[in-house]
Amino acid sequence: MQVATKAAGTRVEIVAGEIRERIAARHLVPGVRIPSVRAFADTMGVSKSTVVEAYDRLAAEGTLVARPGSGFYVAGKTRPLSLQAMGPRLDRIVDPLWITRQAQQAGADQLKPGAGWLPDSWMPHEALRRGLRRVARADLAEMTNYDRPLGYEPLRIQIARKIAEKGVGAEPDQIVLVESATQALDLVCRFLLQPGDTVLVDDPCYFNFLALLRAQRVSVVGVPLTPEGPDLRALGTLLERHRPRFYLTNAALQNPTGASLAPAIAHRLLKLCEAHDTLIVEDEIFGDLEPEPAPRLAGFDGLERVIQIGSFSKTLSAAARCGWIALRADWVEPLVDLKLALSLGNGHVTAALVHSLITEGCYRRHLAETKRRLAGAMVQASAELGACGLEPWAQPRGGFFLWMRLPDGRDGAEVARRALAQGMVLAPGTAFSLSDDWNGYMRFNVAHCIDPRIRPILRAALA
Repeated sequence: MQVATKAAGTRVEIVAGEIRERIAARHLVPGVRIPSVRAFADTMGVSKSTVVEAYDRLAAEGTLVARPGSGFYVAGKTRPLSLQAMGPRLDRIVDPLWITRQAQQAGADQLKPGAGWLPDSWMPHEALRRGLRRVARADLAEMTNYDRPLGYEPLRIQIARKIAEKGVGAEPDQIVLVESATQALDLVCRFLLQPGDTVLVDDPCYFNFLALLRAQRVSVVGVPLTPEGPDLRALGTLLERHRPRFYLTNAALQNPTGASLAPAIAHRLLKLCEAHDTLIVEDEIFGDLEPEPAPRLAGFDGLERVIQIGSFSKTLSAAARCGWIALRADWVEPLVDLKLALSLGNGHVTAALVHSLITEGCYRRHLAETKRRLAGAMVQASAELGACGLEPWAQPRGGFFLWMRLPDGRDGAEVARRALAQGMVLAPGTAFSLSDDWNGYMRFNVAHCIDPRIRPILRAALA
């Protein structure tokens, strides 16, 4: 690292700022000796006197403590976790958590073609109201008590039937209910990982994967993605080099690209991971939106080395949080122990609501109508975006994402910045990747792209 490449400021300020960043990211923790003056001067490309002055300033402000004859040590107690400090230094406009906040806080009239969920008008409002009334008529104890440790059994039976339709065989007692797919992944990470482990993700991948894994203090490595799945040659190299604990991926309607896994790729992927003793966590959250099911890694594997997670947030309601984990039988009890230690259980009322919508047939009818509308929106959005000069990276078989290449090498962050100034939230490619390979791409949600106001704003942002 050379000071000349850092942000503006005096050399002393830059050296001190680097130490503060390492502490904020927990690369340096209280009580740990920081690099020697000589070593850090070499690292930063500055003089030893510059480092001495920076260390003295940090000691004066209480960040460091000097021990004569021993060096400088981090002072105080561990500071609150900062995911922003742990990740790459991104422009705020492409910081994934900032994008999420902007989309969630946006008013009903604000344009959100970068959002990761369906428009409110597409959701089954009346079915949800009827379901809530049915749940409210249930036995009082079910409305007030904790649920069973694994979660509401009737819903677990329905989920087992649902995933069996896609080739995944699981008994209801192999399914653990949680609050969301995000909580499911967090629980699986706590169950499998130790700080310092390595996890592979698709490149590009859902940006919240990156934030959540950083919070686990693990090393995250991206696997280059193709329209049919991961680049197997690159995957083999990364498995050999890093010996990761698991590979996190979507087999169906990958976020952000919309791609689905090809059968031949699925078989070879499983063999590669097994040969390197690497588990797979398969995110199934968009699977119900496929016209025809793609191969499921959990189905080919029989849940031996694959854990599958999912939820109903994208298809039913983000307000009714209900997710699930399907895994091998001998891992269920220790995972449930961890679940109870962290949350004492999941919400019974929400689980009962989802079960009611499934058994009454509302969910199946809603999915059929949603897939029909998405198919039309996909055609319309592709035409609208194409008219602005954007090109699709792949042709999704369903779902609501298009991964589009911007024209003439445009930078996605700059386009997003200009669009936001016009009241439109976009999702630039940089937010979905650990590399710079996707700066010229952008994720679009076709369900949000059919508003006629979008094209002129996008054209202006691309100009």
